[in-house]
This record gives sequence, structure tokens and C-alpha cells, in this order.
Amino acid sequence: MNRAKNAPATPQALSKLPLESRNTFGLPSIAELAYEITTPDQLPSLMASILGAGLVWRVLGGGSNVVLPDNLPGATLLMNIPGHEITNSNEHYTEVAVGAGENWHEFVAWTLAQDLPGLENLALIPGTVGAAPIQNIGAYGAEVAEFIKVIEAFDSQAQAFVTLRQEDCCFAYRDSYFKQNPARFIVTKVVFKLPKKWVPRLSYAELAKQLIATPAPTAQNIFAAVCKIRQSKLPDPKIMGNAGSFFQNPLVDASTYSKLLVSFPELISYPDTKGMRKLAAGWLIDQCGFKGYRVGPAGVYEKQALVLVNHGGANAHDILTLAKVIQKKVQERFGVELYIEPNIF
Repeated sequence: MNRAKNAPATPQALSKLPLESRNTFGLPSIAELAYEITTPDQLPSLMASILGAGLVWRVLGGGSNVVLPDNLPGATLLMNIPGHEITNSNEHYTEVAVGAGENWHEFVAWTLAQDLPGLENLALIPGTVGAAPIQNIGAYGAEVAEFIKVIEAFDSQAQAFVTLRQEDCCFAYRDSYFKQNPARFIVTKVVFKLPKKWVPRLSYAELAKQLIATPAPTAQNIFAAVCKIRQSKLPDPKIMGNAGSFFQNPLVDASTYSKLLVSFPELISYPDTKGMRKLAAGWLIDQCGFKGYRVGPAGVYEKQALVLVNHGGANAHDILTLAKVIQKKVQERFGVELYIEPNIF
């Protein structure tokens, strides 16, 4: 996974590239210029050219966390850097270096096949490894940030490769230094540290219930249970376009949470590490009657109100119009603001 000594030529520009098959919503979108990135060494000359021409640019990985417009001006970098390898092992951790273009779920499955537990609660989250730290993906009591040692990236401002330690990344709920500095960094490699002393995480009631007949679950048991839960909630994007959870679970302080409980005693929430309370956005949306709701080709998934879907023929405007309707209704009923999770280009 080391960069080659002789940098390859700038990748060929793909003009007017259709991206409908490169985003899980299946939204029609045309990239003015697109570049396949298969090695970090392509980036210095490419970015010098893009920035020199004054073009806007963005990175597109698995397309699982984006809402793409009909036309994407400038340059779209298609992240396809491959590879994963164990780079170090001591009494506390095993370190694994992974290319940013690797499929996240396939990487999680690979770690378990190598007897390297830790990431099983994050199974079946769509997208690439490079996108995982940007969003600080999380599920069922785990966040990717806690398993990261360092991240290698190309800094477009400095026009140089940089290495950021975990503590440099400003990780927070669905947030990171990369997300706070859009159009600056291109993640090329993530080095994970997976603990030798593994402890199962079963704090989420739904996951614990799924494993109630398994008194001492293994990491593989948890992986399978998480996959089963997610498959029961989320539609297959190959059948019905979607980007998974469309809204973040809102965080509220203790005072706001107490007030909400008075009016809504069945409110579903989870404790946050910083003393805040994380409300279940899906429950809030469901209570407003949106499950199965549809406006033209855009709709709310009938099995999970947190998921917006493309019934066929929807574009970005359709999806975002529906999202605004939901945000307004939740704000009116609960006094809680919902934030969109996918990136809107």
C-alpha cells in the first residue's frame, strides 16, 4: 500500500459521465469532468491542474451518502484506491491499513475472517472506507472514530500529503475535521487499530433482543445480527434507491429532554457520551405520520421512517422537497430540528 516511487500520469478526464449508477439513490446526474482515482500518486498533478483551472471539485466514493444534482460542474474524483493489509500487531492492538476506495462492509467482513473483532456493530453500512471517518459513521453503540489510529490524505490547500492522528480529527457525532473543512482533504488511506481484548457491545435494546437466545455472543454473531436488523429496516438500493438514514438523530440537552418526556413519555432516546440525549429521528418522523408517505417519485420507506426512497424517476429536487416537509412537521410538533445526513452537492 506504499505509494509508488514513479508517480503515474494524471488520470484521463471522463467528460459528461452519467452518475446514476454511482449513487445509491439512483438519481440522474451528469459529471462535467470525472477522474478515476486508483492510487494517491495521481492526486498532486491532477489537483494542481484542477485548482489551476479554478474548477470546483468533490470526491465521490460509493455514492451512498449523497444527494446528487442533475448536473455536477467542475471535477468529480471517483475514489477507487484499493488494498488492505495488517501492518503492525502488539499486545494491545492490531493495526490494519486500508485504501480509501475499499468497500466498507466488505472490509468489516474481512476483519472478522482474520479474527480481528471490533467493527462488527458497523456492519452493512454502505460506502467506502475513505468516507467512513469523514462522516464518523456509527451504529448500535459504536463509532468508527474510536478504531482509527491515523488517516492519510491529500491536503489541497498545502498541495501535499498529510497524516492526521485520531486526536487531530475532531471527531464528534456524525462529524470530523474533514467534514468541517469541505473541499480541502482527499482521504487516501485509513489505519485502524483493532483491540486484542474484545468486549461485545450490546447497549442497543434492538441488538440485545436479536441476540437474546445467544448468551455469550461472538463478534460474528453480532455481525450477523446487525446485518439482519439493517436488512429488515433498509431497502436494497438496487431495488429501491435510497441513502440509508436520511436524517441525523438530533442531540438535545437534559433540560430539553425532560420537557419532551412530559409531553411524549414514549419518546425513544439514547444517552450520549457528552451528557446529551440522542433522540431517535425515525421515531419522531413516524409520530408525524410519514411512514409510507409519498410525494410523486420520492417517498418515506414504509418500514423505516428515517429512510427516504426513490420510487423511480426522482431527482434531487424531489428528495429535498420531501425532506423539507418532514423537517417542518417535526419542528412544529416536537420543537426539534432535523439535520440532513447525506452530503448535498
